[in-house]
Amino acid sequence: MPTPPETSPAPVTVAHIKDEAELMQALAIREVVFIEEQHVPEGIERDAEDAHAYHVIAYQGGHAIGTGRLVKLPEPPAGQTGTWGQIGRMAVLQAHRKARVGSLLLTSLEEEARRRNVNGIMLHAQLYALDFYKKHGYQPVGAVFDEAGIDHLEMHKRL
Repeated sequence: MPTPPETSPAPVTVAHIKDEAELMQALAIREVVFIEEQHVPEGIERDAEDAHAYHVIAYQGGHAIGTGRLVKLPEPPAGQTGTWGQIGRMAVLQAHRKARVGSLLLTSLEEEARRRNVNGIMLHAQLYALDFYKKHGYQPVGAVFDEAGIDHLEMHKRL
């Protein structure tokens, strides 16, 4: 019997969220990852920043599999100068982790930050994700802190 041809996974694409339907898909991903998996209270996970943030969504084979957002900070973090943004709400569905989806989301958000003349990015990294962010040039700043019951470190990267 002939063996079936090997099928490689569909490519992952990252796009700017353009309408409410896409935003609902992103919020659904965040609900699965943060609220269901990590037990973050819903009232903390969603916030006023969602209304004016720049959101991206990752698709594979027509399915939404990851999301993240960029918010412009009103002032730079302590000890920094220029215009800074904060990347956050980075979430990838469990079945798609380890497939570079997070890297594609992060790169896309950084590219948008550069288009907006942002000089640096600040983010709050969960401790298990420190090495991921370090590989992308982020440096830890300060001490571990609790956010939504999960240990985080603030991280910075100049663009």
